[in-house]
Amino acid sequence: MYSHLFSAFEVGGLKLKNRLTMAPLYLGYAGKGGTVSRLLTDHYRLMGQSGVAMVVVENATVDHPVGSGSDRTLRADTDDNLEGLKQLAQTIKQGGALACLQINHAGRFAGISEPVAPSAVETFGRMPKALNKSELKLIRDRFAEAALRVRNAGFDMVELHGGTGYLLAQFLSPGTNKREDEYGGSLENRQRFALEVVASVRDAVKDFPVGYRFLADEWLPQGLKLEESKLFARNLADAGVAYISVMGGTYESFFLPEIVEKSKKEGYMTDLAAAIKKEVSVPVITAGRIATGALAEEIIARGDADLIGLARPLWTDPEWPEKVRQGREKDILHCDPECGDTCIQLVMKRKPAFCVRWSHEKMKTWKAKFE
Repeated sequence: MYSHLFSAFEVGGLKLKNRLTMAPLYLGYAGKGGTVSRLLTDHYRLMGQSGVAMVVVENATVDHPVGSGSDRTLRADTDDNLEGLKQLAQTIKQGGALACLQINHAGRFAGISEPVAPSAVETFGRMPKALNKSELKLIRDRFAEAALRVRNAGFDMVELHGGTGYLLAQFLSPGTNKREDEYGGSLENRQRFALEVVASVRDAVKDFPVGYRFLADEWLPQGLKLEESKLFARNLADAGVAYISVMGGTYESFFLPEIVEKSKKEGYMTDLAAAIKKEVSVPVITAGRIATGALAEEIIARGDADLIGLARPLWTDPEWPEKVRQGREKDILHCDPECGDTCIQLVMKRKPAFCVRWSHEKMKTWKAKFE
């Protein structure tokens, strides 16, 4: 059953036992100041034991606080957090999955009073400061240093966060990049900073696999569109990334009525991944409410993607992979698309997320662990 989904696959020279991965999902579980908390470790213990082949830990900042989305954003910018990161990587790998850590700079979405961005474009009532060239070099160095720290912590891969409208994506977007130097204007210029970051990171970590979380379409009138992102995907592949993990949307589009309705549909981002996969030879990951084994199998069999990214489906029910593998799909506890995105709403309010589908007993356990 589901012979494609449970077949082995290779990414960046590493063997994955099946086509299932955990897509990065920020839940606000890190301790204050971005430390590795008990709640975070216990969460990723479940993810590592779930049966997926690779777990991608979410959104660790390369530069605190200017690059952090909140005070509970995991930190990869300091050796003070290295022991915690080592424990996190070991916990995931003990469960049988490969461990990957996503690193990020939030740019204009940082949780500070004066965020930075490619250009001074107002964001939710705040005006970010445009970065100068010396600051760009510093950020490139921060990404490289953080990636090396990820390797030293014992993770198997590192992922650069170029999605969700964060800094790397902000440079790509014609809506947020209004620069008139060599980092703005044409797509060739707007992609320059992200490609420089990839090059700096790869130079720092050598043969360590570097993946890329990829924003294919902002779903905004003035935003990045698929036709341009296809060209960028080809250049990423040429730059040596190990995989491209495709997504759509940003914080500015996620809550638009038409996008809210779109996101209730199963596999609502798969068309983006399929379009990117036609452009590149590196592995492509797709995510976006892939709730059933049948749909996941169909996506792989059709060749729309090489790997499936499970975020909220796996968080809601960490036994999802085993229930699918064993033919017990009727027992899966599914994420409810009609719940009003309670988990996302909590995160937006800088609170730790929980799932409204969890049992009363699980909620009690969750509350006891939160610091």
